[in-house]
Amino acid sequence: MVLTNFTVIGGSASQSLAKNLANKLDANYIKTDVRIFPDGESKVIIGGKPTGKTIIVQSAYPPIDSNFIQALSLISKAKETSSQVFAVIPYLCYMRQDKEFLSGEIVTSTVIAKMLKAVGASKIVTVDMHSELAIKYFDVPIRNISAVSKLASFFKKLKLKDPFVVAPDLFWAPQAKQFAKILDTESTAINKQRNRKTGELEIKQSQKRDFDGRDIILVDDMISTGGSIVKATEYLKRQNCGRIYAACTHALLVDDAEKKIRDAGVLKIISTNTIPGKTNAVDVSDILAKSL
Repeated sequence: MVLTNFTVIGGSASQSLAKNLANKLDANYIKTDVRIFPDGESKVIIGGKPTGKTIIVQSAYPPIDSNFIQALSLISKAKETSSQVFAVIPYLCYMRQDKEFLSGEIVTSTVIAKMLKAVGASKIVTVDMHSELAIKYFDVPIRNISAVSKLASFFKKLKLKDPFVVAPDLFWAPQAKQFAKILDTESTAINKQRNRKTGELEIKQSQKRDFDGRDIILVDDMISTGGSIVKATEYLKRQNCGRIYAACTHALLVDDAEKKIRDAGVLKIISTNTIPGKTNAVDVSDILAKSL
């Protein structure tokens, strides 16, 4: 696939993915350098002058605010000399804050949408955006692509024993069903409830399933602290299941999340490269290229 007169600029948070995307598109690649000052401020330098149509690739994972400000800065700078700027933000932050759950809460996803428009983004591309509701807050075209089929294809190559796909909450039940269809197997979702004030998780009794001896694939859009995955793993192990794997698009894995998940009994965590890390096993550059 060749896109003439396209330039790909890789932000500091997504340089490897950006290079893969540039290769897929046979586009010119420009790298960036970032200097972090003692007070936490970022100084971003682009290693070239983009012209024509420019693709900025920068995920907004922790440190979220810093990485997102860098994305805004890159879009703004590219807009000076480019006819169009496509903002590829594989992990788009603040999309969980899509409505006022408790009185006084700010719907931060609306703020993110306004900022991306203000700096000159012509189009936004993201992967497995947490909230479909938040899409309506964007005044510029936004494309939300799914990595579910890519993740499922990875697991299809593994030697699994009668696999069962499980979403750790009802939110991702449709995606778990899609995942299971590719593996030609069953799926279900755990009825997990989170206290909005305390953040505590509780699993409610749901439809009884026979997990006995079956390998489990826990599927979610993101794994942050690992709380949902740990709770689901503990619940599944009590059902005498087989091996448990965790699959996600965005492996945030904050603090000691990975250790907690493994200690709970998850054999392996598999993620895409929307956020770079050692759990990356699935490259999303090809589906990003198609979306452009």
